[in-house]
Amino acid sequence: MDPALLRERELFKKRALSTPAVEKRQTSDSHKKKKSKADKDGSSGSKHGAESSNGNINIKASSGYKFGCLAKIVNYMKTRHQNGDTHCLTLEEILDETKLLDISMKQKHWLMTEALVNNPKIDVRDGTYGFKPKYNLKDKKALLRLLDKHDQLGLGGVLLDDVEEGLPNSAKAIKALGDQIIFVTRPDKKKILFYNDKHCQFTVDEEFQKLWRSVPVDSIDEEKIEEYLKKQGISSMQESGPKKVLPVQKRKKQGGQRKRHFKTHNNHLAGVLEDYSEGVPAKK
Repeated sequence: MDPALLRERELFKKRALSTPAVEKRQTSDSHKKKKSKADKDGSSGSKHGAESSNGNINIKASSGYKFGCLAKIVNYMKTRHQNGDTHCLTLEEILDETKLLDISMKQKHWLMTEALVNNPKIDVRDGTYGFKPKYNLKDKKALLRLLDKHDQLGLGGVLLDDVEEGLPNSAKAIKALGDQIIFVTRPDKKKILFYNDKHCQFTVDEEFQKLWRSVPVDSIDEEKIEEYLKKQGISSMQESGPKKVLPVQKRKKQGGQRKRHFKTHNNHLAGVLEDYSEGVPAKK
C-alpha cells in the first residue's frame, strides 16, 4: 500500500478523535413541537378564561359602583336634611356636592329615570330632589303634636330613629322638651318616644296601694276573677267597653220540599177522561 495514503489515513484518524461530534435526536424536536403546541393551547384557554372572568368582574363592578353612587346620594340628602338644609337640589348640584362628577351619561339617566324616582327616601319636585323622611317635622312643637296624636289614637310611641331622620337638629329639640317626653328602650336596644300626658297623673292613697298589692292573682285566671267581681257586685271593664257584634246566622233551609200545585185544565171533560197515574185500570 502506498505509504502516502497511510500517512493521510493516520492524520484523518487523529483529526477525528480531536474534534468530538454531537448527535441530534429527532425525539427532542417532536417533544418541543408538542410542548409549544400545548403551551399555545393553554395560553389561549387561559386568555379566554381571563377575558370571560374579566367580563363578569366588570359587570359586577359597574353595578356595584352604580348602586354605591345611589347610596352615597341618599345618605348625603339625609345628612343635609338633618342639618336643616331641607330645600331641593337638581341632579347636577347633588353630583357636584357629592363629588360624583365622573359618572357616565348612562348612569345619570338611570339616576333620573329609575333610581331616585323610585327611591322611598327621595322626594321629586319638578326635576329637583329632596329627602323624604317618615315624619316631616319642622321643630319641637311639631314633634310634641305628633307624640300627642299617637297617644290620643292609641298608636303608641315613635321610634327615635324616625324622629332623628325627619327633625332637623333633633337632639337639641328633644332636650328642650324635657319631661314632656318619656323614653322607653325596647329589647332590641332601640329607643321609643312617648308623650308624657301630665293630666293622667294622680296620686293614689298608700293604704289602697297596700290593699291592691296584698291580693294574690297569680294562680287565678281571668274567668275566675270576672266571676268573683260579679259576686261582689262589681262589673268588669269588658262590660263597659264596646260590645262585640255577633255574626248573623243564616236560616237553615227546610228539609221537606213543598208540594207544587198545578192548574187544572179541561174541566169540562171531567166525566170523560180517565186517570192513569196509578196504572192502567182493570177492565170491568
